[in-house]
Amino acid sequence: MSAFVHPQMARILAGFAAAPGVDFKTLPIAEARASADAASIAWNDGAPEIAARETAVRVDGASLRGRLYHPKPGTTLPVIVYVHGGGWTFGSVDTHDGTMRTLAAASGFAVFGFDYRLAPEHPYPIPLDDTLGAIAFALAGALGPDVDTRRWALAGDSAGATLALAALIQRRDAGLALPAAAALFYGCYAPDFETGSHARFGEGYLLTTANMRWYWRNYLGAALDAPPPLAAPLHADLAGLPPLYLAAGGLDPLADDTLRLADRLAAAGGAFRHDHVPGVVHGCLRMSRELAPAQAMIDAAAAYITERL
Repeated sequence: MSAFVHPQMARILAGFAAAPGVDFKTLPIAEARASADAASIAWNDGAPEIAARETAVRVDGASLRGRLYHPKPGTTLPVIVYVHGGGWTFGSVDTHDGTMRTLAAASGFAVFGFDYRLAPEHPYPIPLDDTLGAIAFALAGALGPDVDTRRWALAGDSAGATLALAALIQRRDAGLALPAAAALFYGCYAPDFETGSHARFGEGYLLTTANMRWYWRNYLGAALDAPPPLAAPLHADLAGLPPLYLAAGGLDPLADDTLRLADRLAAAGGAFRHDHVPGVVHGCLRMSRELAPAQAMIDAAAAYITERL
């Protein structure tokens, strides 16, 4: 039986199939980034018009680029800290500009994104350290007086969801303040490529199992076969986390990562909502202007967060 593909998703996939294919694994990393990021940025067209301002995020002597989206200038708003995806190898506040704008519009809250340093040049734990540092930067009041850092949430997609979950665990263990809620979109929570969703969707649906292996190798290097718990947080202690919104696409080789995370959270007594969205692929959030189920994922996450803030 063939898998269900949402009609809007089918049109988008046909467009990808008609374009020349690029195997990023065979390119020099700078060239691969330029190509991948350019393709992602094109999806920002038509995103909501929201005031945005740039900021420099100081983390352990490094200066990271940050961007704050504020839908109601002159009003003090809660903030959602957003961690972008891209296999720890690609991505930036530019590639995820449309997604963050859409989340800010859906929630009515400020959204803060930042550029963590990327693998393979900066493998684990550097992207996680940058994420923790960016959260601390935001909560210290560095985003300005129109951001209420007492009311905050965390969100991320793909590799960013993995970093967000690890950051929650690290902050819990350190006794630091946790957000009111977090939204994790189609994360990659352990380097397990033998799941049922990898078997069904590891070829032909944009993200491939082969590329996922490459991403994990970039992030973990020699630690791929025995990753630390915070690098593969599916196997970490998940007790005592804030309420989590989990979403995964029905055509995503990583769909079982989210399903397994939901099972682990249930066993740990955690509060969560798990949306399995049929007919859409990994990375679909950026397609929300053309793909109604992706917009619905963002809307559901925004509602989950706003109900708790």
